[in-house]
Amino acid sequence: MAASILEIDGIEYLPEFLSPSESIKMFSVLQKQLAWAEESIKIYGKPVKVPRLVCWYGDDNVKYRYSGVDHVSLSWTRELLDIKQRIEQYTNQQFNSVLGNYYRNENDSMGWHSDNERELGSNPCIASISLGQERLFRIRHKKSRVTHETTLTNGSLLLMSGNFQNEWQHCIPKLKAAQKPRINLTYRFVVTR
Repeated sequence: MAASILEIDGIEYLPEFLSPSESIKMFSVLQKQLAWAEESIKIYGKPVKVPRLVCWYGDDNVKYRYSGVDHVSLSWTRELLDIKQRIEQYTNQQFNSVLGNYYRNENDSMGWHSDNERELGSNPCIASISLGQERLFRIRHKKSRVTHETTLTNGSLLLMSGNFQNEWQHCIPKLKAAQKPRINLTYRFVVTR
């Protein structure tokens, strides 16, 4: 690979946005507190279980649709709001919702995709917090198919902004080696109608 993922326009990575002790505590609280659900999506007309657990929180009536599934936000928890406010202070961006992904083990994953749904606007800022097990994160250019990867660590913040979602896809692949649980929180601003 010619360039580090961190040299890609629209990517910023802060490995210790949350301290190690704070990250461990936050993981434990959110693992128990959030309304994790197993979802199904349709692929070629057949229901397929999503390979991770998910939840959706945010301001009142923030709706988000992806992979053919509608999500209506649950009310913010104190912990989710605290993280949101810290990210907003750092980025000078506003967020009105967060998608939570709970990766139970090495078999849970997120396939190649871009966060480019219409309700996110043309150049969304996605702020991704990782808690728990570190996991491999890959990006792939939509035209050239060049790929890069890095490891997202406990307490890290990955910002994807500018034209990133228009030019790149990203994923969390399945792994062969055993993995402990990981929580990923992706804060975003959904344009409400």
